[in-house]
Amino acid sequence: MGSDSDWPVVKAACTQLQAFGIPYEAHILSAHRTPAQAADFARSARQNGFGVLICAAGMAAHLAGAFAGNSTLPVIGIPMKGGAMDGLDALLATVQMPSGIPVATVAINGAKNAAVLAAQMLAISDDELAAKLDQARADMAKQIAEKEAKLQLESEE
Repeated sequence: MGSDSDWPVVKAACTQLQAFGIPYEAHILSAHRTPAQAADFARSARQNGFGVLICAAGMAAHLAGAFAGNSTLPVIGIPMKGGAMDGLDALLATVQMPSGIPVATVAINGAKNAAVLAAQMLAISDDELAAKLDQARADMAKQIAEKEAKLQLESEE
């Protein structure tokens, strides 16, 4: 993440990764304030065992793009809410990448979806993880069915 102020949102991604049994690391690296360290991390990520990189940043939000420019691993950007444009600037900075250097981008503050997307990418070659994703979807569907049943009972009263 670009700043420690991003941690309350990023924590949701870490929680989701833990739920899927995916090991992760969380770091504060800035595309602007620590550019050499950010580039070094991205360049060495594959050899250090990473499969997907998730980057959260607000306002100028260049962290995901800087990582994508320095790694061929998939990069998922989480634009962070805040600043004068309330996250729209971060969303646009994250999603508008030059051809050949993609960043998959989730919603503003969409940390949980970033983790799910990372899990889906990793599950391409991991049947056990794919089964966990299938179960998570089944659990969501069950929750909705239960809420629907409750609504129908309440609406009949």
